[in-house]
Amino acid sequence: MFNSFFDDLRNNGVPVSLLEFLSLLACLEKGLTEFKIENFYFLAKTSLIKHEKHLDIFDQVFAKSFNGIENLDTNLLISQIDLPKQWLEKLVEKILTKEQMEEMRSLGSFKKLMETLQQRLKEQENRHQGGNKWIGTAGTSPFGAYGYNPEGVRIGQANSRHQKAVKVWDKRLFKNLDENSEIGSRSMKIALKRLRKWARDGNNEELDLDDTISTTARTGFLNIQTRPERQNSVKVLIFFDVGGSMDMHIAQVEELFSATRSAFKHLEYYYFHNCLYEGVWKNNYRRWEEQNNTIDIINKYNKDYKCIFVGDAAMSPYEIEMVGGANEHHNREKGRIWLERAKTRWPSHLWINPNPKEYWQYTRSTLIIQDIFDNRMVPLTLQGLDDGMRMLT
Repeated sequence: MFNSFFDDLRNNGVPVSLLEFLSLLACLEKGLTEFKIENFYFLAKTSLIKHEKHLDIFDQVFAKSFNGIENLDTNLLISQIDLPKQWLEKLVEKILTKEQMEEMRSLGSFKKLMETLQQRLKEQENRHQGGNKWIGTAGTSPFGAYGYNPEGVRIGQANSRHQKAVKVWDKRLFKNLDENSEIGSRSMKIALKRLRKWARDGNNEELDLDDTISTTARTGFLNIQTRPERQNSVKVLIFFDVGGSMDMHIAQVEELFSATRSAFKHLEYYYFHNCLYEGVWKNNYRRWEEQNNTIDIINKYNKDYKCIFVGDAAMSPYEIEMVGGANEHHNREKGRIWLERAKTRWPSHLWINPNPKEYWQYTRSTLIIQDIFDNRMVPLTLQGLDDGMRMLT
């Protein structure tokens, strides 16, 4: 059972080492899980998973490997459920209260319940409706679907109804973190960690344990030493495309904005529409009244800043290549010129595109911007952000 679990994790792309697997088995031998499946789940996850992006795959493989009494198929004999008997017995004690154990009219012991299920799976040939013995539906038999028995085993039912079944083995505790999927704020923070550079500045607020020990050893008296708290020192400048085709990506971009504000201490941001021109703004409600000259922004933030453009790069090619090509005003210089100025000013630059990468080739403007940015364009996925942070470091 455990060997196949290890193999399935590796076959599904989770980089589990043999040493980690042996450590898990050693913990099991010492009884750390106390025969509780929840404890085993968290122990296995802690021992085997090194990156948050593998959590969803782990949940799926775990559910498949330890699929048990809550999700039996009628063609699956109970003898095939390769789980420690102590775990199953402990689960009954954990799920059912003392009063329920006293009040329920069941087959007897948990062992007897499992043996009877196995026997009935062998004997029964047809579907059964109602009653209290055969495997069927809408009855009080301890085996079946859409009925009721406080010590029941659910078979052929999609969802729990009374929450009385012994265990839901395949409950997924984490949202999808697949590296090619669209992602939420939490996942974005995970990917943005790669860009962090730490420096110590400010007041001495953090305990310096090593210096405290060495100073105390030298003087013979306890001498508490402190040091400045570590702060994220990377500087980030982000330009967000707003309006038009970007309206469908508002939720994603808002989550990215939230994640970057949380991840970076030194963050500046501005808005633009479709392509970068002579003006950008901070307030979308007063975009025409309170614009900032783009050339002033270029002069204000030095080359130490990491520059990120966020947009779908979907527009008329004229907006990039022609004077007067902008769809909302008459631009005196090509959009390409402004993008190249930004690229030159901030050598560490990146374009994040919320559109799926497979669609980029069908939009001429996207290909033009990809070329301007020397292919430093990534999709707004966990893997895309991870790749983008590598480009910026």
